[in-house]
Amino acid sequence: MKKLRSFFQSDKVESPHARPTQDERRVQPRFTAQFRSTFSGSKQEGQGRTVDISAGGCKLESDMKVEQGATFECRLHIPGLDWPVRIDEATVRWVGANSFGFAFSRIAPGELVKLTSVLADLEEGE
Repeated sequence: MKKLRSFFQSDKVESPHARPTQDERRVQPRFTAQFRSTFSGSKQEGQGRTVDISAGGCKLESDMKVEQGATFECRLHIPGLDWPVRIDEATVRWVGANSFGFAFSRIAPGELVKLTSVLADLEEGE
C-alpha cells in the first residue's frame, strides 16, 4: 500500500468556523488521484481517469457525455491492487465539460473494505 501514496495526495481544506456550502457537503476526506476507471450502464459504457476519490464518490475526467442522474457500474483500477475495486452502482451527481462526479450508491461489503483500506492507508501516511 505504501506505493499508492505516489498516486494520491490529500486535498483536505477545513476550517473549524467554515459552514459547508451546498456544493461542499462531503463528510469523507478526498484524495487527488491519477488512475484509470471504466464504467458501464444500460445504454453507455466508457472509460476515464479518476482525478479525486473518497469513500462516497469520485470525480472522473472523460470524453464520454453522461447525464446527471444516470447510473453505472464502475471499476476503479487502483495501482497496487490485484483487481479493480467494483462499485455496483454509481450515480452521476454533476456534469462538467470533460468531467463528472459519481456518488457511490451501492458497493459490496468486500469492495467497500478494499476501498476503505486504501483510503485509510493514504490518510495515515500524511
